[in-house]
Amino acid sequence: MSHQANRGEETGAPVQRALLESINSPADLRPLSRAQLKVLADELRSFLLESVSRTGGHLSSNLGTVELTIALHHVFNTPYDRVVWDVGHQSYPHKILTGRREAMATLKQLGGISGFPRRAESQYDTFGTGHSSTSISAALGMAHGARLKGENRRAVAVIGDGALTGGMAFEALNHGGYAGGAGLPDMLVILNDNDMSISPPVGALNRYLARLMSGKFYATAREGAKSVLRNTPLYEFAKRFEEHTKGMVVPGTIFEEFGFNYVGPIDGHDLDSLVPTLENLRNAKGPQFLHVVTKKGYGYELAEADPINYHGPGKFDPAVGLKKPASAPKQTFTQVFGQWLCDMAEADNRLVGITPAMREGSGMVEFEQRFPTRYHDVGIAEQHAVTFAAGLACEGLKPVVAIYSTFLQRGYDQLIHDVALQNLPVVFAVDRAGLVGADGATHAGAYDIAYLRCVPNMSVLAPADERECRRALTSAYRQQHPVAVRYPRGAGVGVPVVSELDELPWGKGEVRRQGQRIAILAFGSLLYPALQAAEKLDATVANMRFVKPLDEALMLDLARSHDAIVTVEDGCLPGGAGGAVLEALSRHGLNVPVLTLGLPDEFIEHGDHGKLMALCGLDAAGIEQSVLKRFGVPLSVVSPAAA
Repeated sequence: MSHQANRGEETGAPVQRALLESINSPADLRPLSRAQLKVLADELRSFLLESVSRTGGHLSSNLGTVELTIALHHVFNTPYDRVVWDVGHQSYPHKILTGRREAMATLKQLGGISGFPRRAESQYDTFGTGHSSTSISAALGMAHGARLKGENRRAVAVIGDGALTGGMAFEALNHGGYAGGAGLPDMLVILNDNDMSISPPVGALNRYLARLMSGKFYATAREGAKSVLRNTPLYEFAKRFEEHTKGMVVPGTIFEEFGFNYVGPIDGHDLDSLVPTLENLRNAKGPQFLHVVTKKGYGYELAEADPINYHGPGKFDPAVGLKKPASAPKQTFTQVFGQWLCDMAEADNRLVGITPAMREGSGMVEFEQRFPTRYHDVGIAEQHAVTFAAGLACEGLKPVVAIYSTFLQRGYDQLIHDVALQNLPVVFAVDRAGLVGADGATHAGAYDIAYLRCVPNMSVLAPADERECRRALTSAYRQQHPVAVRYPRGAGVGVPVVSELDELPWGKGEVRRQGQRIAILAFGSLLYPALQAAEKLDATVANMRFVKPLDEALMLDLARSHDAIVTVEDGCLPGGAGGAVLEALSRHGLNVPVLTLGLPDEFIEHGDHGKLMALCGLDAAGIEQSVLKRFGVPLSVVSPAAA
């Protein structure tokens, strides 16, 4: 289906999807003929495009997995057979076919279904995902679990070529092909390769070879020949000949070396190839590896031509495609970082920029174009990214690691052992700090303050707005120890950013509003709702800027001159900035009432960012109400007689 092809969607006429509407579970599609499965694929792709265009969400990756999803649920007995979707941003067709077609209208919305697999959402979501490279480990655990329980169930991991760059995937492959005392698992790894085009070898001949190599005849003949030749001088020659001959046909030598039987590559949009190959592999014993080639955005020309921009679009008209905004929106924190990175690289040729496969998301496109020799995308390998930065710092360079808060968690040991322990000057530009809205708990940057401030030698900055973010990055860069600058997703309040590379006074906050009785210590972008609340409370507000080193002089002055302290942060309360304030007050022997406001000790689900912050009591009204509930009416509204 091209973006011009489905006239019903363009004109608003009802779109007929009779076959799709008859599928309420995978059991409904298993009796379908191959011809019916192809019709179902067209209807599913049409529905997917229409649905995501109304809600926003991941599009390109899901358009590319329509046929693969249909084939998996047609061949395997799900949910008894386990299918694990790596990352999970390509699982929308899976959700639609497993009883959640109507619920797609609530995708990523508060109270609606998640954009990723969730065990609590459906029995067909066998493993919750959101981060990459976990599927093979999980499926391997499921395969061995079935073996130990004596259950004849299959485990399938579907992993993309990007996720396969993660070291964890190779750790799982290394384990999966090793028998040991437990024996070899009966599992299938499917590599969904959507980075390469479907070249001529991926056609009729390759389909035949894939079916041949996945079938019983090939396996029996191969093992029979080995048994006959095993004790002869010809055995090693035959083994090498098989490996080299197969290597000329398929690029799977590395997976064979891990102990997996490699099959493919095959066309991931060709059900006549997918179905029989999966049927053969379903009955194969031991670890199997199937390489399928798909195209991101398949079936929608605009997404095929621009899979990056259509990776996670907001709402749009499928007949028109994505439009550029009529007016320039407010600058995002990510854009501030991207411009700062280029400006600082221009000023200092020691700067090296590093990203773990998030060039666009982290705002590094221009940096790569302007400074290609100092740009490193290390793939989905956060641990390597951190230690690689440490190695650069050892040579006198100034590495800047642009990384999401939730992904920095994956490189925590390296942050402690390889960077902080050696006190190396690595800057961590921690994007997506705090709640992220529609992507939910798997991507929320709720924990970085807590897990960073406890590390010796590490400093943590929390700028309040766009201009302060640029100054904080400059301040961090000019230190000779590791520093993290955390900032949220999306736009700031619209504070103009100056071109200078000026610094913040190191370790110093500032009073932004002078009031009475209550002093609010705000960390990060919650300064602005705190200021709004303070107007009604007549409270003092301090923009703390630094979580570590904490401006203890400012904090002590406010604690001694006010009746109570309130801390506000968009991170988890346990171990957060409020805890740092309490610890400092305790060290100085000050017994002043303290109210800590932040994210509760629970996983916050997906939904509109503003609504989620309000539910957590972190908007202006929520801050005001929490202060009133704890400390009573503000002093400014108490009448002289009552006082």
